[in-house]
Amino acid sequence: MDRNVTTIIDTEKCIGCGACVSVCPSGTLSMAGGKARVTGDASLGCGHCEAVCPTGAVRVAALSPEAVSFRTLRPDPSWLPFGAFDADALVRLMASRRSCRRYLDTPVDPAVLEDLVRAGVTAPSGTNSQKWTFTILPRPVDVRAFGERVGRFFERLNRTAEKRWLRGLLRLAGRPALDSYYREYYATVQTALAEYRASGIDRLFHDAPAAILVGSGPGASCPAEDALLATQNILLAAHAMGLGTCLIGFAVAAMKKDPSIGRFLGLPGGEVVHAVIALGHPDVTYLRTAGRKPFVLRFFQALSAAGNREREG
Repeated sequence: MDRNVTTIIDTEKCIGCGACVSVCPSGTLSMAGGKARVTGDASLGCGHCEAVCPTGAVRVAALSPEAVSFRTLRPDPSWLPFGAFDADALVRLMASRRSCRRYLDTPVDPAVLEDLVRAGVTAPSGTNSQKWTFTILPRPVDVRAFGERVGRFFERLNRTAEKRWLRGLLRLAGRPALDSYYREYYATVQTALAEYRASGIDRLFHDAPAAILVGSGPGASCPAEDALLATQNILLAAHAMGLGTCLIGFAVAAMKKDPSIGRFLGLPGGEVVHAVIALGHPDVTYLRTAGRKPFVLRFFQALSAAGNREREG
């Protein structure tokens, strides 16, 4: 991973408050002669020092303002303090986002698609590696071409899954995935493929006019987590901007098994796609939010050493 130090201290502006030193997670900075100094040989490049400096004396050259320079939005660049946002409104936004499978025949402005990616990269990233990648499919014809490649993969998979002897053999060998696929998905996929061949009905992307693929390049410490955190940012931002979205898991599964789909899209080797987002202007209106399935919730509280001894006794 790139841990090169690109932090620059303007000693004329530095007032020696030490705030940058206190928030640095990698010991890149220290105080010397009443001023902050770059003394470490490695940096996360997180920008905490730049963000906390009261006089603007610190700059991290590796960070580009253009990465979060929006074209269709005008966000306030000042930091929002802890507790300063309406938590009720935030939860309402999260609960209102629903998977959209009905879209208007209206194109999505490419500038909006780019701004969604910029919203995505404000997500946290493991060890700040930020090795995520974003591939935009801006037109219905692009989404359809991608979907056809995914459909071809499932045509081949279904033909393979039809072989009962092969499913049984793999199951006996401790590889039940094909048999599980046959029982859970084969019939539904077969119907969707037949409908597409017969009448062009798109059960995969539901005629979404655009899509964003969120992936990761080599070198990330938490590639899937990073990509999915960015994905959630995109989903919420899209809803706030008037767009509907839907995660297309079948497309992700196909790309993991068939590298030719990535090559068709021009993705370099070693890049892995973790999420595929269909999006467009929604042709549906909901009247209320819905509940969720019951979930597991637990607390763990470690006993003190004395408490452990008492229980053992």
